[in-house]
Amino acid sequence: MSKAPTAAQSDELRRLMQRMFRRFGVLASDQTPCGKPLSIAHAHALMVLLAKGETSQRDLGAELSIDKSNVARLCAKMVESGHVIQRANEDDGRSRRVSLTARGRRLAREVEAASGARFSALLAGVPADQRTQVVEALQHLVAALDALPASPVTSNEGDPE
Repeated sequence: MSKAPTAAQSDELRRLMQRMFRRFGVLASDQTPCGKPLSIAHAHALMVLLAKGETSQRDLGAELSIDKSNVARLCAKMVESGHVIQRANEDDGRSRRVSLTARGRRLAREVEAASGARFSALLAGVPADQRTQVVEALQHLVAALDALPASPVTSNEGDPE
């Protein structure tokens, strides 16, 4: 059994993560950290849809960790911008299916490339002999996040789309 972290360790992790998010540009609402004029949620939705193809609003919201009303607003904005189309699910008329348009696929590829370049530049700033450890440490943090209970804000269990 692993030993519980100290308050000082937890505080330092919190401070470092907050600084990292701020410096990386996560808090900007009108631009992605890689410089695209989109919200981060919009950019991430494009990348998810590029990887998955068509998906439901519910699954997109779960992948992005955003609630039902926020994913619905995001999808409406993406439809308005010409990046996605939505249609009713044949199996359940209450739910919506979302897929990229040709314009959305082009933009998703641009976002994907810009994101890859940004992360490559970031990792280049880490000494070469420490890059594997940095990535492994982040894998542990992601696994720890995955093991946490769902946030009440992002939990859609039991809600129809």
